[in-house]
Amino acid sequence: MSKVVTFGEIMLRLSPNGYYRFLQSEQLQATFGGGEANVAVSLANYGLDSVYVTKLPDHAIGQAAINSLRYFGVDTSKITRGGDRIGVYYMEKGASQRGSVCIYDRKHSSIADSSAADFDWDDIFRGADWFHFTGITPALGENLVEICKTACVKAKEKGITVSCDLNYRGKLWTREEANKAMSELCRYVDVCIANEEDAKDVFGIEAENTDITGGKLNKEGYKSVAKQLADKFGFKAVAITLRSSISASDNDWAAMLYDGEDYYFSKEYHLHIVDRVGGGDSFGGGLIYSLLTGKDSKAAIEFAVAASALKHSIEADFNRVTVKEVEKLAGGDGSGRVQR
Repeated sequence: MSKVVTFGEIMLRLSPNGYYRFLQSEQLQATFGGGEANVAVSLANYGLDSVYVTKLPDHAIGQAAINSLRYFGVDTSKITRGGDRIGVYYMEKGASQRGSVCIYDRKHSSIADSSAADFDWDDIFRGADWFHFTGITPALGENLVEICKTACVKAKEKGITVSCDLNYRGKLWTREEANKAMSELCRYVDVCIANEEDAKDVFGIEAENTDITGGKLNKEGYKSVAKQLADKFGFKAVAITLRSSISASDNDWAAMLYDGEDYYFSKEYHLHIVDRVGGGDSFGGGLIYSLLTGKDSKAAIEFAVAASALKHSIEADFNRVTVKEVEKLAGGDGSGRVQR
């Protein structure tokens, strides 16, 4: 069984019920989520040995976050305990022409204030085949940039495949800060994942004739983006998700995979969205699973996009689907008919 290690911050998510606004609801639903944790859950659901690494406070809320991962079979034995708080984010789901709103409260969380001494990468990577992180983690501070670099260097020394989802978050750092840090970290990355904005925001690489707010994507322009990224950093593969945002409730969703030789575009799905948070992470989990289990490039991108399409129908961050369900959709059965 392949073993994947993911590293990042898991947060407490507080959301109004349904599509209520923050100041409209008297209650907030508490769940957990975070980029790399979401990937870890997907991989565990697909039957891989999935290890999640972070630092969490040694109190009841920190334990609840760990328990939420254990429920899905994620290995939490490498999580460090300490610090004073878990990061929090408030999520108000959008609908129709009203966009979703995300408010962070994550400064001085346990992982944000962590140090290199908190993580023994020789121990963490024992028996690992793949290491995954996102651009969110180094955005938490200079200390996390160095910790991520240490992890990447150690992974490469051990012959472990490294993947990174660029995941630019303007609320966490500037484009200049992101460019400096990710230009260094991407030297160690084998598989790069990005969306229609990340390459532009982090590296200034932009697809031509594309209007993401107007719902117009030029798929051919992303071939150039993928090749420029691969040429710049030596990536073995570049995956780019393609989202046409018709409204907060309705998107068209597809992706492209460049494997260094050819470009593969998935079929496009029309999504009526229940919850889009974690959609990109579910794509990453699907792609990692596909590549680790030997799917060819076309089958890999179809599986990853189908996994993400299903996630958009599921509340909260984690993608609660099986390989069989994803393969059914990837195979063309998207009817949504009752299963009896």
